[in-house]
Amino acid sequence: MDKQDIGLIGLAVMGANLALNIERRGYSVAVYNRSTEKVREFIEQSGAHRNLRGTYAIEELVDALASPRRIIMMVKAGAAVDALIAQLTPHLSAGDILVDGGNSLFKDTQRRCASLAAQGIHYLGTGISGGEEGALKGPSIMPGGPEEAYAVLAPVFTRIAAQVDDGACCTYIGPSGAGHFVKMVHNGIEYGDMQLIAEAYDILRSVLGLEAAEISAIFARWNEGPLNSYLVEITAKILKKTDPETGRPLVDVILDKAGQKGTGKWTSQTALDLGVAVPTINAAVEARILSSYKAQRLQASKTLRGPASRYANGKPQLVDGVHDALYASKICSYAQGMAMMRTASEEFDWGLDLAEISRIWKGGCIIRARFLDLIKEAYQQQPGLANLLLHPGFSGWLEDAQEAWRLVLATTARLGIPALALSASLGYFDSYRRDRLPQNLTQAQRDFFGAHTYERLDKEGIFHTEWQADAK
Repeated sequence: MDKQDIGLIGLAVMGANLALNIERRGYSVAVYNRSTEKVREFIEQSGAHRNLRGTYAIEELVDALASPRRIIMMVKAGAAVDALIAQLTPHLSAGDILVDGGNSLFKDTQRRCASLAAQGIHYLGTGISGGEEGALKGPSIMPGGPEEAYAVLAPVFTRIAAQVDDGACCTYIGPSGAGHFVKMVHNGIEYGDMQLIAEAYDILRSVLGLEAAEISAIFARWNEGPLNSYLVEITAKILKKTDPETGRPLVDVILDKAGQKGTGKWTSQTALDLGVAVPTINAAVEARILSSYKAQRLQASKTLRGPASRYANGKPQLVDGVHDALYASKICSYAQGMAMMRTASEEFDWGLDLAEISRIWKGGCIIRARFLDLIKEAYQQQPGLANLLLHPGFSGWLEDAQEAWRLVLATTARLGIPALALSASLGYFDSYRRDRLPQNLTQAQRDFFGAHTYERLDKEGIFHTEWQADAK
């Protein structure tokens, strides 16, 4: 029997669709799943695909592949990946390539990459974004690991990836855990984007009293302009959907508790480790956590009263203001993610190309958006750009949007409408643009109680003051 080009392990929706995508691009694929029934079902349902072969044991999968073996693992991040690697490695040879296509923590990928390299096995930690539809039709692919291993898989990856006007949405990201790091930041930005859109929806609903269908029309209109993006597009579609059981908008009968799988939290935790401010992403993670307190919130809603104020200004003014606030906040969210990648690139010596990363996010992935072209151009013009907010194209727009942005947030504060991510974005903008912040007082406090010292504006050196001796 002929040897297969690619092996794929894990036939949940993402893995199954990725296998179909690879096969449709002209490659033969051997598939394996720990549930043999799942393998049988997949092969039966995909009978028209002649280049798919089901295998029912790890040894059978490995034996079915041409050398060097190329195996894509699509399993749950964490212990499951380590367990699968332990099963595979006794059957692999030097030069074989393992691809982790799940959402693994980049630190785990770094560890696995080093361990397998000692055995002569290449390990590619590969971020794959686009959900089940992207996996089938063309995702955004972010591979990291040995460059020679990427060269072997590049023809496959670039053929199965989403295609945009300037090429395939796949590029070599960098060594070791770089691919999974970039995918983690992508997901952090995704968290921020989703929360910002949810807050915009809430303002239109809670302040103006608009129905879901009216808000759907507003988002559809916004999607024709600068806010054009996958998430705005699907928001318009979601808000149009009617629940067949009740006849109400489906969104109105969905429980207001958002789940999370951990990549947003990892982004926040890693940003703290790197010393990078990502307040919009942090706010999005915290908003999901707050949403999980459903029982407590129901109780609090009966005892904690908000303001009695009502909105008295015009509808068009607020709708336009929310548009500008959403776009400005979205810029800040992406700026935070790009700054985080820039810092990590320096910390780990990855050589990340932020222009190229922006380019491959233009198609296939969840955060694809029209303004990624502008981000790509900004980093092409200024590869060393410290922060996206410093680029004239973005700084000028943010300055123009300020008045509407502040009006919207003043309105939410006055009416008691939570806007964690919109507020965090404005706070980021205001902090970043200030030449002087109140942390001079913070540093004085630290020196007072802990003798942590301080620097001065007017002369060089490190100083400490005996604050108690001078206190009156």
